Parts: sequence; C-alpha cells; structure tokens
Amino acid sequence: MGFEVTISNRQRRAVVDWQWLSANVAELSEQICANLVRRLPPHLNRQQIKQIGERGSLSLILVSNRQIRTLNRQWRGKDAATDVLSFPLDLQAPPVELPWEFGEVIISVEKAHEQADSFGHSVERELAFLFVHGCLHVFGFDHEVAEEEKEMFGRQKQILAAAGLGR
Repeated sequence: MGFEVTISNRQRRAVVDWQWLSANVAELSEQICANLVRRLPPHLNRQQIKQIGERGSLSLILVSNRQIRTLNRQWRGKDAATDVLSFPLDLQAPPVELPWEFGEVIISVEKAHEQADSFGHSVERELAFLFVHGCLHVFGFDHEVAEEEKEMFGRQKQILAAAGLGR
C-alpha cells in the first residue's frame, strides 16, 4: 500500500539513476504509509492514510539550484537555494471518479550531490532522505520546535531503515 509517485526531471546539471530512483521511491512510498499507519499522527486518521495509499499520487520534481532558489524566493521569501520544497495540495480525498494528487515534492539534484559529498554517503541515499523529508512535510509534519523535530526525524530514520536505506 503505497501512493503513486510521478517523477519529472526538470534539470540537466546532474545525472540521476532513474532505475534506482523509481524503484526506491515506490518502496519509500510504501514505507511512509506503513509508518503512518503504525504510529498514527493526531492530524491524520487511518481512513485518510488508506485512501492515500490506494488512490493518491504525489509529484516528485527534480530541479537545479537556480530553479529551486527561484521557487524558494517566490513561495517562502528566502532568496537562497535549498535542498527540498514541499507543497501539500489536498489530503482530503476527492470523489472516487476524480484523480487525486495530494502533494508535490521538489528536490534540487545539485544540492543532493553537495550534501551527499558533505555527509559522506551516496547521492541516491541523499535523494531518498530528501524525498522522505519532503513527503513528511506534505503529510503535515514539521521541525520548527524540538518536539516536532524529534518526531519527524525519528520517522525519517525508521522509514529509511525499513526501506534498507539507513545509515
């Protein structure tokens, strides 16, 4: 039970292993749903998560630092490149006959390369981390205060480990 992920590459600066990414994004979407069901957050219910897993879809968009900087400035008022941006669209399911895209996650592939080098792990592992981080934001998690950060980062660690992508 994992939501569908549509991947779009809108950058040409960095190489992406498409086979690895598509296979692992599918596994991560399953692990995200499983984690949410296992430890139900107070702002979501089991029926929402079930519906998301059965018929929801999310867009994953890969961009350059220049592109993500423009989006970060436009949507968050921060004139700097960032690693990931998340846009929740609608966590309430529309009627069954309508498609349901519940969010977008936008990742700077250049930042993923930079951070992978800095943290000493693979670019693929960094892309997986950023995807999970972005998805949790779509699902209403945040890390502005210590308690929220502990909850969100704990879930990220569990999801990545369950997908075989832990540190």
